[in-house]
Amino acid sequence: MIKIKKLGHVVLKVRDIEKSVKFYRNILGLNEVARHRNAMVFFSIDDTNHHALAIMAVGKNAPAPAQNGVGLYHIALKVGDTIEELKTAKQWLEKNGVAIAGAADHRVSKSLYLADPDGNEIELYVDAKDWK
Repeated sequence: MIKIKKLGHVVLKVRDIEKSVKFYRNILGLNEVARHRNAMVFFSIDDTNHHALAIMAVGKNAPAPAQNGVGLYHIALKVGDTIEELKTAKQWLEKNGVAIAGAADHRVSKSLYLADPDGNEIELYVDAKDWK
């Protein structure tokens, strides 16, 4: 059996690469680390990987995935360790015109949900202190 050591990265397909770069870099604060022929952009979160997220342009007329179809549901990004950090993230999103689609207390974490410019769902979360 294979033993996975960690998740390396996620690649999302997007329609407008520059619009998505602005969202992931300027709104979510990811570090742009590389580009490939302006068809892919790579972002890091910390120094454990070259990149944690990449976006790939598929064209402005690309269809959206079916709501009830198989595929990615969301990606979750940790924004801190306290509820105050999650509240600060919410205020930043609202200040920058990003709609909050929902919020949840999962017992193991507290989360906000939003969408990127292509409708890919993003969960921003903080871990609960006593989940272990």
